[in-house]
Amino acid sequence: MIDSCQLASVIADKLVKSGLFEVEASARHVHLCQKDMEQLFGTGKTLTPVRDLSQKGEFLCKERVEIVTDRRTLKNVAVLGPLRPDSQVELSLTDGVSLGMKLPVRDSGDVRDTPGILLRSEFGEVSLSSGCIAARRHIHVTPEDARVLGLNDKELIAIEVLGGRRTIYCDVLVRVKDSFRLRVHLDMDEANAAGMDGFTLARLIR
Repeated sequence: MIDSCQLASVIADKLVKSGLFEVEASARHVHLCQKDMEQLFGTGKTLTPVRDLSQKGEFLCKERVEIVTDRRTLKNVAVLGPLRPDSQVELSLTDGVSLGMKLPVRDSGDVRDTPGILLRSEFGEVSLSSGCIAARRHIHVTPEDARVLGLNDKELIAIEVLGGRRTIYCDVLVRVKDSFRLRVHLDMDEANAAGMDGFTLARLIR
């Protein structure tokens, strides 16, 4: 008798072979380095995991921050773990307009020459000199799934998101790594434009 995990694996395998994969909407969030985390939450503090995310080793934290500009403050912004070498704030382009910022579209981790921002918590605050981006839409792929789908690391592909308002997105960055789980990540602007509401699939167009 097949259990639920085995059934999910079989279904996922059939979807991949059909050129279909799950899409996730990525809301605004913050990644922190050790120094900035301690400045915001206290020396010796560690992040408190609340739940695991789809990518192995990544998790939503109990800790929250405010994102502050002269124009507006965004409250209750999620912090994601684990800690990173450099702090990074991922926002949508709409968030940028609301905050009075012109956000560059960048791959995650590429924070060179990007705008800074003030982060605030109940404990303290930290002024980042850089780190604010709108993350480039991308797909996480294992080497095995990349072979099945015919994809290469750092390749740009086109997909059709099969949401309530079917939408084609080009220039989706392929990221291949052993530890990844097959997922497309879109920001909230992109997800809302495609009418995503809960579990959503996309298909490879190339």
